[in-house]
Amino acid sequence: MNETYDVIVLGTGLKECILAGLLAKLDNYKVLQIDRNGYYGAESASLNLTNLWKQFRDGKTPDKKYGENRDWNVDLIPKFVMAGGDLLKLLFKSGVIHYLEWKIIDGTYVYQWDKGGLFSSAKGVICKVPSNAKEALTSDLMGLFEKNRFRKFLNYVEDWKEDDKKTHKKIEPKHPFKDVIKEFGLEENTADFIGHAVALETTDEFLEKPVKTVMESLKMYQNSIGRYGDSPFIYPVYGLSGLAEGFSRMCSLYGGTYMLNRDCDEIIFEDGKFKGIKSDGETAFAKMLIADPTYIKKSDPKKIKSLGKIIRCICILNHPIKNTNNMASTQIILPQRQIKRKNGKNLINLRYIYCYFKPYTFSM
Repeated sequence: MNETYDVIVLGTGLKECILAGLLAKLDNYKVLQIDRNGYYGAESASLNLTNLWKQFRDGKTPDKKYGENRDWNVDLIPKFVMAGGDLLKLLFKSGVIHYLEWKIIDGTYVYQWDKGGLFSSAKGVICKVPSNAKEALTSDLMGLFEKNRFRKFLNYVEDWKEDDKKTHKKIEPKHPFKDVIKEFGLEENTADFIGHAVALETTDEFLEKPVKTVMESLKMYQNSIGRYGDSPFIYPVYGLSGLAEGFSRMCSLYGGTYMLNRDCDEIIFEDGKFKGIKSDGETAFAKMLIADPTYIKKSDPKKIKSLGKIIRCICILNHPIKNTNNMASTQIILPQRQIKRKNGKNLINLRYIYCYFKPYTFSM
């Protein structure tokens, strides 16, 4: 470590690894990247059983009933990749796509509250999100007349172009998206899964966002369907940490140096400028620092400001979720209004549940 580098990177999270890989490949930077953990990915790591128990069960040994380590990769922050999104474009452009194996997510479901009626009681139900006009016609999410309105809405989204007023139906791109919902006469439940399950918005505030903003998300969803299958989502077979490892591998090919199980003891500044780091009695120098905030917080807490907290839960299941047709991989979305959730400073922001069976199981 007693060397001078162009850039020092603290942590192997996805953002840190992407930047390290691109700097090494495109700018020929001499890169040093270290991580206090023994695995890649940091907060976005995919842990085997032993590391999972070490992280959350005080180092206890996992029960043998869960099988072998090689059967598990549990994401700390589960996320799916849009088949037509910018991340996948970056993976192709950089060549990292070739380091990974991918799986298409079998289906996306949305939770809705059924008020019940004369012959049925109120209950929560899970229904598949229609990915195209054909599926919309057979969906359990909507009644017959609503299906027809939704089909017209899908056609509108497909034809919509920001610079072509003929496709706007007299609704300006800067108008709130709720005007589009009103134009097509769509019901509240339909608006819920459009905003949360298709546009992937986390709150009902999408109704007040400009049409242009929401429409871009809807069109990305549509453009992602059919690229690799009927689902717009794909996922690295061996966990999301594979993305970080892929960029780390690319960085190594261009001369990057990696050290796991190595913490940063001190970040050195002179006259307010970054000079280097100290670790295990050694010093490394560089003109640029890229760091996971937790490393900065340890060295100088005043440089970090917390803006909020997120609670994440991992639930290991031994069965598929009911009404998902026993699919091996699913995403279940819980719209804000359906679970009567309000955003607030101290409230849990419940968003997704992911499930992935055979050979891995995870959820959030």
